[in-house]
Amino acid sequence: MVRSTTIFRVHDGLPLAASVDDESTEKALTEYKQQSKLIFRRLNANSEPACSIESGQYTLHYLIVDKVIYMCICDSSYPRKLAFSYLDELSKEFQRSYEGKIEGVTRPYAFMGFDTFISKTTRLYRDSRSLTQGAGTASASSSSSQPPNQLDQLNENLKDVTRIMTKNMEDLLWRGDSLDRMSHLSTSLRSESAKYRKAARNINLQALIRKWAPIGGIGFFFILFMWYRFF
Repeated sequence: MVRSTTIFRVHDGLPLAASVDDESTEKALTEYKQQSKLIFRRLNANSEPACSIESGQYTLHYLIVDKVIYMCICDSSYPRKLAFSYLDELSKEFQRSYEGKIEGVTRPYAFMGFDTFISKTTRLYRDSRSLTQGAGTASASSSSSQPPNQLDQLNENLKDVTRIMTKNMEDLLWRGDSLDRMSHLSTSLRSESAKYRKAARNINLQALIRKWAPIGGIGFFFILFMWYRFF
């Protein structure tokens, strides 16, 4: 399930809004929230627009839309599709509510009134089982010619997240891994380039073998013949 949510501004990491977590949740997630702050201070215009960062029993998911970072901490078993659909819902409502005001604020949590929408949406996405059951109920309601349930619309917005990058928190914090898009692209290109170089070497080796194998075979039999004849 979704445990906690925070909304940051990209260029300076200023927190704009957050969920109001109870004492037990706050205590359990203190370390992960500190990690998230360290991570998001590194984000910039060249960063991946969406990413999942694995950290122990939790996964941090973030989405960057119009220079704003939407982040949630979820149980590691919570489906990524639902996590990013949840963040997408927050981004649309936040932009609709505060467009034009985001760049001008200077104090942290200037839009804490947004917690009402965060809480409502978090309840809607409380866990994958309740959402699936709700969607089934909504489908039955629609077939009875009643107004479509909001869950119908949310389920239609579930995104294909297979291309969203996944990182490990330890790699990011202690091993110098990057969330930069160009770094990710460069790593992919280096990997592909290495594959092509290896394939090219294999092809060249096979070509040499095909070219010289007959001559080598003839030479070998000639030497063998000469050895038997004169020795």
